[in-house]
Amino acid sequence: MMISTATLEVTEVSGAVRVTAATYLLEVRADPPRAVLAGADGRIWSHLSLLATLDRADRRDEAYAVGAPEVAVDPDGTVEVTVTTASTAWRTKRIRLRCTPEDVAVDATVTGTGMLSTVSLLGGRATLRTGASGPFWSSIEYASVYSPAPSEPVQVVRPASSAVVLGGLGDAAPGRLHGIFSPPPLCLALGREPASGATDVPAGEWLGLSVRAPISGLTFTELRYDPGDGGYRIVLDYDGHTQVTGEFTTPALVLRPAATPAVAIEDYRQDLVDRGLAPDGPRRPQPLWWSQPIFCGWGAQCALAPIPGATPGHPYFLDDLGPAAVPDGVPTGPDMARQDVYDELLDRLAAQGVTPGTVVVDDRWQDHYGTARPHPGRWPDLGGWIAGRHARGQRVLLWWKAWDPAGLPPEECLLDPEGTPVTVDPASPAYAERLRTTVGDLLGPGGLDADGFKIDFTQRSPAGPLHPGDPASPTGRTLWGLAALHRLLATIYDAAKAAKPEALVITHTPHPSFGDVCDMVRTNDVLERDPTGRLVPVSDQLRARVDVARAALPHHPVDTDQWPMPDRAAWRSYVAAQAGLGVPALYYVDRMDRSGEPLTDEDRTFVAETWRRYREDR
Repeated sequence: MMISTATLEVTEVSGAVRVTAATYLLEVRADPPRAVLAGADGRIWSHLSLLATLDRADRRDEAYAVGAPEVAVDPDGTVEVTVTTASTAWRTKRIRLRCTPEDVAVDATVTGTGMLSTVSLLGGRATLRTGASGPFWSSIEYASVYSPAPSEPVQVVRPASSAVVLGGLGDAAPGRLHGIFSPPPLCLALGREPASGATDVPAGEWLGLSVRAPISGLTFTELRYDPGDGGYRIVLDYDGHTQVTGEFTTPALVLRPAATPAVAIEDYRQDLVDRGLAPDGPRRPQPLWWSQPIFCGWGAQCALAPIPGATPGHPYFLDDLGPAAVPDGVPTGPDMARQDVYDELLDRLAAQGVTPGTVVVDDRWQDHYGTARPHPGRWPDLGGWIAGRHARGQRVLLWWKAWDPAGLPPEECLLDPEGTPVTVDPASPAYAERLRTTVGDLLGPGGLDADGFKIDFTQRSPAGPLHPGDPASPTGRTLWGLAALHRLLATIYDAAKAAKPEALVITHTPHPSFGDVCDMVRTNDVLERDPTGRLVPVSDQLRARVDVARAALPHHPVDTDQWPMPDRAAWRSYVAAQAGLGVPALYYVDRMDRSGEPLTDEDRTFVAETWRRYREDR
């Protein structure tokens, strides 16, 4: 057999079917069903398993009566490989692989009824007629996997046998530090060569592995690159909140050769843009004030409070852990979010010529996170204070904690099995209306007249057995996962622009499809150590994050952030680097919160000088 299209050639070689493109070779084999993907030179990337598992909340999916792969050429020249199987959970199941001149895309389609729990692609459970049964995996024939999600330990390119998690969940607990970007681009890169350090990206060939789907189809909370014993699969967690009625097709996994991981992300973004799945740039013009240097009060708040104090950020000895609980009456960083404190900090900066164009009032100016009204004791006149900053030519952003239900009625929240509110419910019409009203009060000229938000904690997206608090909410909800986070941000974003068209919304969501719900991407909190326990230079970490943001959202400016800094020397080094990475951001005024080192007039003058050069260059 030999079939030639304008850009692909299909031939039969020793019982296998080979697809030849300019940048890759693919050979389809039957036992077990797989497609061997190689570079144009024939060097193998992976034996791609043509099996998949789509578990239901009430039943495991096991494939049996697995058919041999069938190869066909579509009228448009696309080569399609299909494997059909029987299933213990679905009426029918089909795994499809589509080859174009640029890439290879894999998805799975089932028919039936049920709630999705976990989906596994490029591998799944099956019983083959040969007698082989259990889980099947795709093979690892490469050395490295690049992750666009910052995590601890810091390891941008890790061994191919290491797991990677991309999604909307995370915090500072062990195994959950991958929420720094939430979500990051859903794009991995597989590399031929190992990395030599925490932020090293080796040269050589790369293979992008990304997710192609509309935002409405991203109803999973996390994507996991799940390796084991020389194999890997891609796992999507749906948590039992996506209803299948009739037919369901998973997002496609797209494999495409790339020169570098950054190019893989750029290709991924362009693929989404070309298919109408991501915006091709900002929705609105970018005012000049957005690029002005930022002062965010969080680092200074922490430095002023005994808790957290001067202990290491990641202690290695029991005596360095600090108290198990904050003693009553001892202030913490959030307690220092006060009107008088911010006045003192900004006056001290101004005295040294440090004049931020934008001031971020950080955690916690609110009475409750959910209701987001100014705390009367800490901010007795936030509206008047903002007006005073406007009179000085400065803009004011308010820190916003996403998902937190504090102060809200249960009917507007998602509840745990005991009925306790855990997160807000972005599908609740009542909550959406409250959110729009709240944002209007905070940004509108008849309210506080603030200039936008720095949105944090998007990694606290709901997961697990939560249910709507509104008894009228329909069962079988499909608004979950990254799609739910996008809806939440879209409600805030649209309300912000309605109240003030030039409002600035900053998030840590550098996913191409989130480009329509944010104006600026922040690099977020600095991490510390590599897998060997060595400190990773701050500038190296943040430069790697900026590379991700620029590849995924090239038209969005970057807030370079600045917290936490391990010591004064690292802080000064990063201050010098910030102007080359994005919009400079200052978090410290009098001393470092981690090392306890004081900052001097010379340090503040150093900031003023770097900002002066940045403004001149702009």
